[in-house]
Amino acid sequence: MFIRRLKSKNGKTYIQVVTKVLGRYKVLKSFGGSCSELELDKLTQKAKKWITDYTGDQELDFANSNELVEKLFNSITQMKRVGFDLLLGRIFDQIGFNQINDEIFKQLVLCRITYPRSKLKTTEYLYRYKQISWSEDQVYRYLDKLYNTQKETVQRLSYEHTLRILNDRLSVVFYDVTTLYFEIDQEDELRKTGFSKEGKHQNPQIVLGLLVSQNGYPLAYDIFEGNKFEGHTMLPVVDAFKDKYKLG
Repeated sequence: MFIRRLKSKNGKTYIQVVTKVLGRYKVLKSFGGSCSELELDKLTQKAKKWITDYTGDQELDFANSNELVEKLFNSITQMKRVGFDLLLGRIFDQIGFNQINDEIFKQLVLCRITYPRSKLKTTEYLYRYKQISWSEDQVYRYLDKLYNTQKETVQRLSYEHTLRILNDRLSVVFYDVTTLYFEIDQEDELRKTGFSKEGKHQNPQIVLGLLVSQNGYPLAYDIFEGNKFEGHTMLPVVDAFKDKYKLG
């Protein structure tokens, strides 16, 4: 759609709004003609306004840019980040983790990669950038559910994905151990004080053992009492992994 100036044999120039349909020009609106350049400018302005009204386009007035910027920012009611979900979410699905039908699981995994913070900060991030309203207590309750009912499924999916990556050849595994401490005073049957890799010897902790394949693809994990010597955790994890998948 555009404004055309059409000069006729009578000496007048006519102002028209024209569009192209199937290779042919079609006049949508004619605004008359004139020999006066001043009058033609007025007709052109009318044509521009008609196009704006016809198409529904809105023009921004930059005469007062500070007021415009303030109005623009005041009109924003929410921000939403979608790039992480589009990219990492697709990888999440390709691995097979979407078989766990819990949206909170997916969001916590993606947040742990893109915004690794505390549970409280995670809920604030989800609310601000994804408009997901979960309380900190909901996250902790879900983590109990994850450990009690979904842990084996997560490990199986990860193991199957690793086999696909390695073309079903798994001959070497690597084992690593770390400690995770808790901001509590009292020990329990699992969280106990011990040798802390983070220097938090006064805090109860757990020992976390992770089994990975070549190139670091995760295969299995387990947790142990915080006062357990890490050298005594390797064989139980490796043997359980071998027995589970009937590996030599």
